[in-house]
Amino acid sequence: MKISEYAEAVMKEHEGLRLKAYRCPAGVLTIGYGHTINVKPGDVISKDTADRFFVEDVERVERQLDAENYSKHLSQGQYDAVIDFIFNLGWGKYRSSTLRKKLLCNVNDATIPNEFRRWVYGTDPKTGAKIKLPGLVKRREWEAQMYEDL
Repeated sequence: MKISEYAEAVMKEHEGLRLKAYRCPAGVLTIGYGHTINVKPGDVISKDTADRFFVEDVERVERQLDAENYSKHLSQGQYDAVIDFIFNLGWGKYRSSTLRKKLLCNVNDATIPNEFRRWVYGTDPKTGAKIKLPGLVKRREWEAQMYEDL
């Protein structure tokens, strides 16, 4: 399966486009539309490069998800939601998440949308305290709604 054009557009909106390397709220060097591989301080890219990175990053997440035995049972909306979640958090966090554990058991589990909504916290760069990030609340709600809308 492939992510829908609609989901790609929403993902780009959620990520925002930054052509100069920056540290995301998790402290990871990032550029373009959430690209984190081999980014160095001071890197600058073009929009074309950002678009290419985005396609490559999404395709990598699609391959990872497609390797999961439950992925063939997902609707397009469910697939889009899970791809966005993995794209944003990374495979490592997803792999150990309760969301994945529930998907492995039953993709129709009615509690799955609430698992997206749990991942809305980041770290305050000034205090180091755990804080709810409004952008993540919005993004997780979009994912939950996409998952529920079969």
